[in-house]
Amino acid sequence: MPFPFESVIPFGIMSVMFVATGAGIQYAQNKRNEGKRPCYSLDDWDRKMMDRDQRLTGTLRGQADDPIAPPEFKVNSVWKVYESLRNG
Repeated sequence: MPFPFESVIPFGIMSVMFVATGAGIQYAQNKRNEGKRPCYSLDDWDRKMMDRDQRLTGTLRGQADDPIAPPEFKVNSVWKVYESLRNG
């Protein structure tokens, strides 16, 4: 049975496009997560720790191992200021 050579070119184009799309998504996730693996199934504790790490280091996925926090950590609070509904 002869090999259908006319199907090789479309198959090659589709294969290249799948590989290019996968590599592009991997690159975008890698840049967004600062070279670390993406986070899945985050709970409230993980989100609070990521917020704390962002306030400590300035980046969402950055971590610091210094035993003493920098001085600006004292004034950047995690508490958000909302206008009270009763006084508004």
